[in-house]
Amino acid sequence: MSDTTAYGAIIGLRCLICGAEYAPDAVRYVCPHHGTEGILDVVYDYAAIAARTDRDTLAASQWRTMWRYLPLLPVAEPRFIPPLDVSWTPLYHARRLGDALGLPHLWVKDDGRNPTASFKDRASALAVVKAQEVGARTITTASSGNAAAALAGMAASIGLESVIFVPASAPQAKIAQLLIYGATVVLVEGTYDQAFDLCIEAADRQGWYCRNTAYNPYMTEGKKTAAYEIAEQLGWEAPDRVFVAVGDGCIIGGLHKGFADLLALGWIERMPRLMGVQAEGSAVLYEAWQRGTTEIRPIVPHTIADSISVGVPRDRLKALRAVRETDGAFVAVSDQDILAAMRDLARLTGVFAEPAAATALAGLRRALADGMVQHDERVVIVVTGNGLKDIPAAMRAVEDERQAVRLQPTTDALDTWLRAQNHLA
Repeated sequence: MSDTTAYGAIIGLRCLICGAEYAPDAVRYVCPHHGTEGILDVVYDYAAIAARTDRDTLAASQWRTMWRYLPLLPVAEPRFIPPLDVSWTPLYHARRLGDALGLPHLWVKDDGRNPTASFKDRASALAVVKAQEVGARTITTASSGNAAAALAGMAASIGLESVIFVPASAPQAKIAQLLIYGATVVLVEGTYDQAFDLCIEAADRQGWYCRNTAYNPYMTEGKKTAAYEIAEQLGWEAPDRVFVAVGDGCIIGGLHKGFADLLALGWIERMPRLMGVQAEGSAVLYEAWQRGTTEIRPIVPHTIADSISVGVPRDRLKALRAVRETDGAFVAVSDQDILAAMRDLARLTGVFAEPAAATALAGLRRALADGMVQHDERVVIVVTGNGLKDIPAAMRAVEDERQAVRLQPTTDALDTWLRAQNHLA
């Protein structure tokens, strides 16, 4: 493993509210002038990165993980990288789905292929690296499910203790993942937002390293690697648009950061338009974007897409910046739209997505119907989690159709059924 790192290429950490900058080791999480609202952005010396690596060097890399981009990541100690292979997930040319939508240049990025079956492995892999760099023995996070499972899995792979705060309403499959990885699981009888606040309080009291989205500035840096992969897998030609589901806002903020890095390095020629998709029952950022403000109106969210069920989006500044600076848009879709997208994504691409992940396709459909997307555009849908994480939702997606057939194990029963289906001459 190379000992080349990007730590020396970090200029500092910049507050998104007041613009104050800090040395990387001066603050751990947020700007001290704004408390938990003081979200920080990692600032790089792109000239130093360009002197260290280029696209040809990447092409020669034997790593087929996020660590192929190590010179662009804030890692001081590569020896702390966890052993699980995270990222370099497939980018499929979705021809059948594209034909159905009239989009011949449609691609699906399947991040359900990560070790714990979600996009959140990218941030959690970086989180356990940073936790070890500061000597932490316990790491914690609040999550509606996927980030928790990702952190529990990454922590288990290196023997780091994990404590997870998760809403008690989270799908059982996701809670099962936490328990099987050996995490200490705290089921909060409340919302994700309440679990988030409890997690920060516990981390502060106990000295645990906190992975929370929009609190730990390095989570964006893990998530930005998806943008690197999309660009590289498309031959370093940025797509016209990228559709992704949005809850807290960290994923779309990460995609924006990744593409902006590549543009600053001259590795792509333009930014794609970033399209954030929210469930109607959790459309806080959509509503703020429509009003042209960064101020949000907190709600009690209600949606089948638990991974994006957020009433107070913590990474709202990065999410809104991502959409506005790329001339993108936010789109809101119904739960029924999401269930239909789950079914059609599976049947037309073979990619099984959980509700939040399928929300991206539902948003693309809405954008097409509203005339926001041209049919000759190159479009990427980011699928952020595997459908096995929420089987009840998958069953709801097909509940209005014919159910599974039950047969007695006899030839007569088989013949009777086949004749009824016109399958037997």
